[in-house]
Amino acid sequence: MKKLPHIMAVILLTTAWSGCKKDGRIDHLDAGAAAPAQISGVNISETPGGAVVTYKIPRDPNLSYVKAVYEIRPDVFREAKASYYTDTLKLVGFGDTLHHEVRIYSVGKNEKESEPIQIDVQPIAPPVRTVFNTVKLTATFGGVNVKFKNPSQADLSIVVIMDTTGLGTWAPVTTFYTAAPEGGFSARGYDTTQRKFALFVRDRWGNRSDTLTELLTPLYEQFIDPGSFKGLFLDGDTYQVIEPNVFAFEKLWDGIYFAGYAGCFASAANSVIPQWFTIDFGKKVQLSRMKEFQQQSDHLYNAGAVKSFEIWGSNDPDQDGGWTHWELLGKFQSFKPSGLPRGQATAEDLNYAAVNGEDFDFDNSPPPVRYIRFKTLETYSTNNIVVIAELKFWGKVVK
Repeated sequence: MKKLPHIMAVILLTTAWSGCKKDGRIDHLDAGAAAPAQISGVNISETPGGAVVTYKIPRDPNLSYVKAVYEIRPDVFREAKASYYTDTLKLVGFGDTLHHEVRIYSVGKNEKESEPIQIDVQPIAPPVRTVFNTVKLTATFGGVNVKFKNPSQADLSIVVIMDTTGLGTWAPVTTFYTAAPEGGFSARGYDTTQRKFALFVRDRWGNRSDTLTELLTPLYEQFIDPGSFKGLFLDGDTYQVIEPNVFAFEKLWDGIYFAGYAGCFASAANSVIPQWFTIDFGKKVQLSRMKEFQQQSDHLYNAGAVKSFEIWGSNDPDQDGGWTHWELLGKFQSFKPSGLPRGQATAEDLNYAAVNGEDFDFDNSPPPVRYIRFKTLETYSTNNIVVIAELKFWGKVVK
């Protein structure tokens, strides 16, 4: 009899567990139910490359969702779906401003479709066209430069190609991906031979713009060997190196720029902005362009990354650190391809600013100079530290 309480407890626990066990989901679908009623009261609002369709939802308990089927270009179809909780369909992906037939179906829980309602939409000019109308393709040092405006901030790719033989044998040069409101980029590595370059704009649905073709001759330039570079420490130079043995001045041109902090120049935190430092090229150089590489992690479009700066040149710098014998060679603003706010960056941003380095052209042929001052006007944060992974220069050495 002593075992009875134990046996009863086991039975009660087993019964309780069985009572709490959840049954699997059971959906009661009536396969024989009729297709739901059609939508009504359709209104259409055309958008760039698309349209927004609103409507009245039928009072049909069998309705699951509403579906639109449409052709964005010959033999390429898309679908847009909206649940019965909303009254709006968004149509996207058109690459032209032609009239397009759209068929809208009410779909039941048993996947039966109503007879379609047919509407006609005529999209506003899509971004592949409006952006293409703004692009400019020009010769630059060692290659070609592209500038564009993209006010709708659409996700686009700008494809540059080149005629390699002069007989219409086109080959890819570079593809630039962006959603920024405006910007520019360069494709380099070419000699001064005249060639045909072309570009077109493409969106994520495969729509393409027309093609812009230009006969261009890249401008001459050479990489300026940093072997003769050294820091020139003038009175009045305002930067303060945070740790001279770690973030040394020479880190600016040591060829190491994708190795974390090990390859960086960094000024002391809370130092004054604007701040500037001076480089002695060891020879006179007529500059065509430069690259500035950002540190790839904490200071990528953030913290101490340089946002705007000036380059000044001189052949006879003021020994007291003044600016009398200096000439402004260029004022520059950093560009972020993604356009995302500070603290957020994409793989495209990383590649643009830290892997390839950000290009800055000297638009007006500056005079040959031996000394330059890099004057930081603004960083991406407010802590006043300046962090630069590497600087590289191109142009022509003046004998």
